[in-house]
Amino acid sequence: MKKIIIGVALLGFIISCKEKKKETKEEAVAEIEVPKNDWEVLFDGTSLDKWKEFKSDSVSDVWKIEGEALVYTPPGEGGEKKNHDLVTRKDYTDFVLSLDWKISEAGNSGVFWGVKEDSMYRTGYQTGPEVQILDNEKHPDAKAGTTHQSGALYDMVAPVKDVTNPVGDWNTMVITVNHKEHKGSVMLNGVEVVTFPLSNEKWDAMVADSKFAGWEGFGKFTTGKIGLQDHHNVVSFKNIKIKQL
Repeated sequence: MKKIIIGVALLGFIISCKEKKKETKEEAVAEIEVPKNDWEVLFDGTSLDKWKEFKSDSVSDVWKIEGEALVYTPPGEGGEKKNHDLVTRKDYTDFVLSLDWKISEAGNSGVFWGVKEDSMYRTGYQTGPEVQILDNEKHPDAKAGTTHQSGALYDMVAPVKDVTNPVGDWNTMVITVNHKEHKGSVMLNGVEVVTFPLSNEKWDAMVADSKFAGWEGFGKFTTGKIGLQDHHNVVSFKNIKIKQL
């Protein structure tokens, strides 16, 4: 009997060691950085683990997963009056970002990069340049000029043409930011609609000629977070992935 008890105990010890070894291996794999030439999935319809709200460590219920999409719905009347910009937990410098978006009727949103979290900034908009998402037909911002329309580098570079799909349909956007080569671009629905300089005198001149002139910190951070804008209108995103350059 004693031999049997010892044998069972030994077997349990071996199994326990194997489980701990497995857990340690899985934790090590989770900590491995994604190679720069591989796509890192930021949202696949199942989890918001790679996101949080600006200057928070969580995501409030204004952002919800509905089917395969991430949907922002502004708080109703009497809801909390605060900004709910969503940002990545990780920082990025040079990258290709691909995502699908769908805007609501008369809606407005955007995608930021180079977002800096600091007590002196209230939203991602104050530091992160924005690629505009807009209902070009019904949102009044579209009347302010083509630099405010979908696909634009907001208030700086207008899209060469309007290739947005009708409101309610999905659009595919690919943003390239390459500080090493001093250039960036926006592709919308397979068409390169915007190109722009980066990290040089041309960039500084472009900012100085925009509404962001004199904004401390705007466009200054080559490394920062990717952001999805809370502009108080319903907007949906899916298939978000990034490849570091």
